[in-house]
Amino acid sequence: MNKLTEKIPGILVCLLIAVPAWLLGRQFPVVGGPVIAILAGMIIASFWTPKDSMNKGIKFTSKYILQTAVVLLGFGLDMGVILQTGKQSLPIIVCTISTSLIVAFVLMKLMKAPANTATLIGVGSSICGGSAIAATAPVIGADDDEVAQSISVIFFFNVLAAIIFPILGHTLGFDTTSGEAFGIFAGTAVNDTSSVTAAAATWDNMWSLGTATLDKAVTVKLTRTLAIIPITLVLAAWNARKADSKSEKFSLKRAFPLFILLFVIASLITTAGSSLGVAASVFAPLKSLSKFFIVMAMAAIGLGSNMVKLIKTGAKPLVLGASCWICITLMSLLMQHLMHLL
Repeated sequence: MNKLTEKIPGILVCLLIAVPAWLLGRQFPVVGGPVIAILAGMIIASFWTPKDSMNKGIKFTSKYILQTAVVLLGFGLDMGVILQTGKQSLPIIVCTISTSLIVAFVLMKLMKAPANTATLIGVGSSICGGSAIAATAPVIGADDDEVAQSISVIFFFNVLAAIIFPILGHTLGFDTTSGEAFGIFAGTAVNDTSSVTAAAATWDNMWSLGTATLDKAVTVKLTRTLAIIPITLVLAAWNARKADSKSEKFSLKRAFPLFILLFVIASLITTAGSSLGVAASVFAPLKSLSKFFIVMAMAAIGLGSNMVKLIKTGAKPLVLGASCWICITLMSLLMQHLMHLL
């Protein structure tokens, strides 16, 4: 109970940012609540450094409130739809992940970038940002500085994606009557779950699609997140072959995010409820709460940012991150075009 109490101040700060951001997002759907919240958090962070007592709640919001939002999205999603979406997006996911890992490896050799940093940025860009980095770091023996730098790079391009991608989607002529095309694009081309949800929610707000894009994007993203398991297994085996390897053994518990399992359980509850005649409107309040939690999480992520420090840390990690991000985006668009999804 004491642990939860000490997080309340930070959670309240995120809530104070989220409420006006949510209201402004409804007035200006082209921008959307998530983007407004993350930008507000970044601006506040530029002249205010949260105390340790605040940081605990802010970190809790950016991680666990966001994961709760994803789980709540599972309510109202039929399991058959989830399986169909996963099957539909799998070829794009495989191609984007492969592209990012190859680009990271080639640039590591060309720029003589640190191997651990390049690996973390490649994995983080291709799968699920900070979660993939957290799961991979102990397997390859990365130190705290390498992890922090990689997460900062991924975060930087996450913010850009959340802001730019809805505008890019409109410019490229994505279908605005359905969230399918942009949902797949966001789910396969954006690094972290936080920015996937932000970009998708913004698209829903722009075209009054409810949560259609958000549902699609999150389902695709969670399918993509499952790639953490085989990739960390391969990296663990690779490092185990090195005589001087000090990396930890692969941990399924660390690699498999629990919130994915809870998301699936929520969907199973919905599927069972629907078969028993439960109306879809029953789950509507949970969907609304999920979207608000996303805004809260974006505020927390903005408060935890330090763009100035990132830019000063060096060019190589940023070039690596930018290259992976751009190539993933182009590959996602190419695959959707080839599969006649655009």
